[in-house]
Amino acid sequence: MSTIERKTVVLTGASGGIGMATAKALTERGFEVIAVVRDPSRVRDVGAVFQADLANLADVVRVGRELAEKVPRIDVLINNAGLHAFSQRTTVDGLPVMVAVNHVAPFLLTHALLPKLRASRGRIVHVASDAHRRVTTLSLPDDLVRTAQFSARESSFLYAQSKLLGVLFTKALARRLNGTGVVANSCCPGLNVTGLGRESRTFAALAKVLAAVGAFSPASGARIVVRLAADPESGSTSGTHFSRDGSVKVDTTLVANVALQEQLWAETARLPAVSSLGDFR
Repeated sequence: MSTIERKTVVLTGASGGIGMATAKALTERGFEVIAVVRDPSRVRDVGAVFQADLANLADVVRVGRELAEKVPRIDVLINNAGLHAFSQRTTVDGLPVMVAVNHVAPFLLTHALLPKLRASRGRIVHVASDAHRRVTTLSLPDDLVRTAQFSARESSFLYAQSKLLGVLFTKALARRLNGTGVVANSCCPGLNVTGLGRESRTFAALAKVLAAVGAFSPASGARIVVRLAADPESGSTSGTHFSRDGSVKVDTTLVANVALQEQLWAETARLPAVSSLGDFR
């Protein structure tokens, strides 16, 4: 790929796990990778690094504006950063931390970069999870703002629920982008040895064992992300959720509910912490 043809990818969560593996794979394919991370000291071998705490919505809006101003062209946005919290934490914006990081932050960052993505007829990839298929009920806006404490066992369901929000958001986004040349899809990288479960001693210990035997490597999970970001055939598909192996399952009843997709968009935009930062309708 020549310098003139080189494409630019903005990637969140590039300091480890699937994000780091995705950055490496895309760099090897000739893309310039712009990383958005909380700790820039943990990132290497990328085109540029922008610092942001995705649990702080004002920080997300700030970095989005910086990217829009300083990066001449953005061809791909990969909302990869994610969090599995094993106990409840409330952010400075008064939101449950998994909702803030896994859904609201990508919602805001995507809005900030849409003009650049429209200009390049680019792609948006949201790293979600097939765990969303476990969720059969969603109460809005309550599930966006519920900050009650929960157990480590309950955390898995709430994590799945936060990932469902990302799939619904991507569906609504793709519909809004129809005819612009920009495509938006979500995907599940599957079970991988990453830092996602680092808050749990059990998960962390299991991850060490799996890493030692070379199982469930982040590189294998990154393949579907890279495919949606870079492969030519992926540029014609939008509003679809892909599993780790690239297959497309029938959407669950919740995911296929257009009214629910639109309600999530509206309720997210109405959150006090979001509406205070701008108009995201």
